[in-house]
Amino acid sequence: MHIVQIIPVIGSGSGVAGSAHQLGTQLRELGHTVESFTADDARGHSRKRFRSLFLHRLSRVWYAIDFSIAGTRKAKRFLAERPDAVSICHNAVMTGDIYVNHGVVMAAMRARGNTKWRMLRNPLHTFTFFRDLIRYRGHTHRAIVALTDREVDVLNRVYGGVAVPVTVIPHGVDLDRFAPPSPEQRAQARAALNLDDEHRVALFIGHEFDRKGLADAITALAHAPTVMLLVVGGYASAIERMRSHADAAGVAERVLFVGPRSDLPAYFAASDMFVFPTLYESYGLVITEALASGVPVITTRVGCAPDVIVDGENGYLTDRDPASIGELMERIAATDVTDWRDACRASVEQLTWRATAQKYVELLTRVVPERASAEGVGG
Repeated sequence: MHIVQIIPVIGSGSGVAGSAHQLGTQLRELGHTVESFTADDARGHSRKRFRSLFLHRLSRVWYAIDFSIAGTRKAKRFLAERPDAVSICHNAVMTGDIYVNHGVVMAAMRARGNTKWRMLRNPLHTFTFFRDLIRYRGHTHRAIVALTDREVDVLNRVYGGVAVPVTVIPHGVDLDRFAPPSPEQRAQARAALNLDDEHRVALFIGHEFDRKGLADAITALAHAPTVMLLVVGGYASAIERMRSHADAAGVAERVLFVGPRSDLPAYFAASDMFVFPTLYESYGLVITEALASGVPVITTRVGCAPDVIVDGENGYLTDRDPASIGELMERIAATDVTDWRDACRASVEQLTWRATAQKYVELLTRVVPERASAEGVGG
């Protein structure tokens, strides 16, 4: 099978780009031909980088809109030159046989409150909502992939129904990259952060601090006196704002900000638990990465969490209540992290990227005759 993935950016790492990269790798290993059509392909050059935060954000808005509009036209031309190919669209572009829903902007805004203000203050959010309203209520694609059953409900609630069939295919997790550390790897990871055996470390990973609940995790430290919080990700201004929050909560000496990092396995190796009181996730890949690393997870009931977390076995599901979060952090801190590892790892071992790729192949196989039939009628 000849498969084209349409995505703004693709590459190793996390997020949508990393997921598409993992999917493409597995599809190739299954014997399929895989190409990518990216925003750089649409523009004919790499995206310009700005040092100014304002210009950087403005460029993100422009490039996203440009890839949705001009990128759609160029992607259609790209696919027309490959009439034998089937296509998977991951974001923005309004074409492709299958569209993968990696998130619903309206759901994310509603979860944070003040929805209208949040939508209007960011023109990209408003543009994305109306673009995807056309996508889901129309027949731009032949099938939609949602990452969880809950996300199917979100799509129907936000857009008033989806016109084409929706199939649930969860993300895989890189079980080779994310694995329980050896005692030597754990000791090395903790030494790099100047942590000793007495420290009980809760890890938080994410860039969108407000939506992902970092303030609640910091406040929870007041109810977990033996725990320190290690924060990976974020931008300079957001980090400074959370430093002030930690200072006001009286826990600043127990919060360590390390900024954006790509070597996530080392931070999982150094940690005793992963805390993630997020408001909304279409999936929450970092949850399964933590479990694959043998780290128990404290998280809210969003994304994949209710599907993989069993209270007391590989972590805990909680509300966004700092007191409850702190009590659970303290409960895990009183245990030995090695007691959790086998159950955490076992809970996600079935979520391989190979299994995910095979489900996409099954869906594409169903789509191909439908497209051929429609093209025959059109002809």
